[in-house]
Amino acid sequence: MTRGTLYGLGVGPGDPELLTLKAVRLLREADVIAVPDKGSGEKTALAIVQDYIRGKPLLPCATPMVRDRQVLDAAHDQIADSVCTLLEEGKTVAFITLGDPTVYSTYMYVHRRVRERGYAAELVPGVPSFCAAAARLGRSLCEGSERLLIVPASHKDVGDCLDMDANLVFMKAGREIGALKETLRSHGLLDRASLAANCGMEGEQLWERFGDTPEDTGYFSIVLVKKGEKA
Repeated sequence: MTRGTLYGLGVGPGDPELLTLKAVRLLREADVIAVPDKGSGEKTALAIVQDYIRGKPLLPCATPMVRDRQVLDAAHDQIADSVCTLLEEGKTVAFITLGDPTVYSTYMYVHRRVRERGYAAELVPGVPSFCAAAARLGRSLCEGSERLLIVPASHKDVGDCLDMDANLVFMKAGREIGALKETLRSHGLLDRASLAANCGMEGEQLWERFGDTPEDTGYFSIVLVKKGEKA
């Protein structure tokens, strides 16, 4: 029996119309859809693709929102075990992931494990959330020779990033909104920042002025800081 292939499939930021044609084709062709499950009951990636996978079997994949490396490694090992069992049976598996699988995606930990075990696994790019946020806000991310720095706002102090000669994208900034505002204010950058929350999803909110936002905009919050001449 020929082994199946795993596809790490980016489904974009939230709007189903932003799925690529390749993603739609692979969703329709896949035997099983692997669905990340953070344990909160929300399955955002699944909601985006639901019109293309009706009736297909789902493989729930526990992806706990913790930073304990042992817990995360165990979860990723378990997902890889389940996926490889299906691949050994000759099934094609599409693991859906928000945005693009190469940008802060849990999927990559599974991808490496599956490849290391000798199975075929491919990456299918999706529209990154920060590109969608910039489009909704009507702003460019970078022009001319401007640089762009992408920062996970929730992981550690971001002050060191603000002195770099680059425009900035702060991803997953929801819990750090207050601290991020103060940091930007202290560097004279607050007036150059804007925010998109739940971009392309239900409850989308856009603020051209980051300083006007409430303190709790949710997990899917992206802050753009335009430091270049075109700000």
